[in-house]
Amino acid sequence: MIGRIPITDISPATYFGGEFIPAKSIPGETISVQASIYREGHDALGAHVQLFNSLGKLEDEVIMNEVSQGSDRFRAMLTLPSAGDFTFRITAYDHPYSSWHHDSEIKISANIDVELCCEIGARIFEEKIAEDPKSKPLLAPVVTALRNTSLAPANRFSMASSAEIRSFFQTSPLRRMITFSESFPIRVERDRSAFGAWYEFFPRSEGATAKSPGTFNSAMKRLQGVADMGFDVLYLPPIHPIGINFRKGANNSLVALSKDPGVPWAIGNSEGGHDSINPELGTMEDFEEFVSTARAVGLEIALDLALQVSPDHPWVKEHPNWFSHRPDGSIAHAENPPKKYQDIYPINFDQDYQGILKEVLGVIRFWVSKGVTAFRVDNPHTKPLHFWQDLLAIIYQESPEVIFLAEAFTRPEMMHALGKAGFQQSYTYFTWRTSKHELIAYGNEVAHTTSDYFRPNFWVNTPDILPFHLQSGNPAMFALRAVLASTLSPSWGMYAGYELYEHRPLQEGREEYLDSEKYQIKLRDWAGAEKKGISLSPFITQLNAIRHEHLSLQRLRNLIFHDTNSDALIAYSKRDGADLILVVVNLDPTYAQEGFVNWDLAAIGLDDESFLVTDLLDGSSFQWSRNTFIRLDPSRPHGKVAHVVQVKVS
Repeated sequence: MIGRIPITDISPATYFGGEFIPAKSIPGETISVQASIYREGHDALGAHVQLFNSLGKLEDEVIMNEVSQGSDRFRAMLTLPSAGDFTFRITAYDHPYSSWHHDSEIKISANIDVELCCEIGARIFEEKIAEDPKSKPLLAPVVTALRNTSLAPANRFSMASSAEIRSFFQTSPLRRMITFSESFPIRVERDRSAFGAWYEFFPRSEGATAKSPGTFNSAMKRLQGVADMGFDVLYLPPIHPIGINFRKGANNSLVALSKDPGVPWAIGNSEGGHDSINPELGTMEDFEEFVSTARAVGLEIALDLALQVSPDHPWVKEHPNWFSHRPDGSIAHAENPPKKYQDIYPINFDQDYQGILKEVLGVIRFWVSKGVTAFRVDNPHTKPLHFWQDLLAIIYQESPEVIFLAEAFTRPEMMHALGKAGFQQSYTYFTWRTSKHELIAYGNEVAHTTSDYFRPNFWVNTPDILPFHLQSGNPAMFALRAVLASTLSPSWGMYAGYELYEHRPLQEGREEYLDSEKYQIKLRDWAGAEKKGISLSPFITQLNAIRHEHLSLQRLRNLIFHDTNSDALIAYSKRDGADLILVVVNLDPTYAQEGFVNWDLAAIGLDDESFLVTDLLDGSSFQWSRNTFIRLDPSRPHGKVAHVVQVKVS
């Protein structure tokens, strides 16, 4: 039903599954609320956006202004005060003061209907006084003046249109024909839902030697190093018992040797399933100490939630109806033709939905009770979407602090749908976006088109993915991709070994690591690499420190790209209040590139044609201007792949 004053095309508003789902935000974030608002004729209208908390109490009311004159598109910037569930609605109304001011300014100067204009104005002021008695000291003298025929009409109008009066009616308008839009939900989740640096390692490799695998106790010694690099979340692959039957060997060999540890995602054996610890890693008490130690150095622990089992998992015997059976009676293993995963059984969610939901809820609750605050969900796009919507809604009500990251490298619609179903974050296509055109298109998509329901986490690599652009091993490529991931997106991730420039592929044309850690234990000499100066760790530490110090890099929706005259140079900015960061990256890891950046000063709120910047990577200062010449040379010793500068905002 259209109201007296139509309010249409409201955003943020996403319709999904028969209802409007909450737009995503975090405490202190300012989001843009927009709507098309119009009416018949030429009389003025006004609009506000109102924010209500979960109890229905009005938290804030912000004026909406027309985006451009005559566009009928109105916008307000709404700041979310705290974590929790909120709703907003738009109220539109006839604005009699603005209509009167516009008409009278024309008529009185032309000596048309002068007394009538003054009387109409006086009545508008009297109506406002009756509505708001506190305004009487300001408005009553104007009423008297408007009716004082001994004063020149221009003087009477001048008193009624002073800056003080216009400001009053701007902030406290007289409202007629008030029309309300529907209410739309906003979910404000904790900061880590949108901002954080994630690091992934396999505990069985940390502290491992040629004779013995790593454990939680040996991996604990690595926690301080991860924290020192500035990471916020440590993600662990599955830590559960690993299946014996059809266990895979090194490099995904179908024949496993006795020393082969198995694939962590082939979950479960006689020692337990999803709520158990692989005894080769230690005990439950060891894990609890690991979590406690991580928390003490500032790291949250994220666990892998892989809803699949090995043939030896207890669920196979206890709940055989949870799996699909082939005509010969055997349970169907996972396949992605031509690949076969004989060591993994997928779950069939259609055969005991409530039973499976109850069991998975129990698993999540168990690990939350052990101090886990985040889950990286393996292949969520291979499970029914309504399952995630049901499960995540329940967990949010019980433990709103828990974060779910969707590992879904799949079709865009499904990735976006997972975000709408409740996932706080998602892996993205950033891993494969390399050209300037691709990065700009994808950056604009995640920052502006899908940001209401899809939060990106830009990973530079994963145990499954060794992108082709890293396979040369060029350190500059590793550095520039880290700059892009950590400054384009407020959340980014890195799998262990990236800082050592690990780059050997399984074979040409494949994006898989040789001697993948998924199938075997990997020995690394972290300290030795840093001593030899062949580690990217100091640079990663610097990037994460910059991110923690600058609020603008902790936001998603403030990304703006700027023109360059070179396809090898990409430039963009992020601003939050007085914190303005400009970034220029050389996308060529081999050769120096130079060109001009045309900074859109109006878009980033700069008035001066020339401005002082400080490069946060090396401390150097420059005087930049609207058109800035940039040269970045990664080929020299200690070469430079990027400028990450802070602008001195007056």
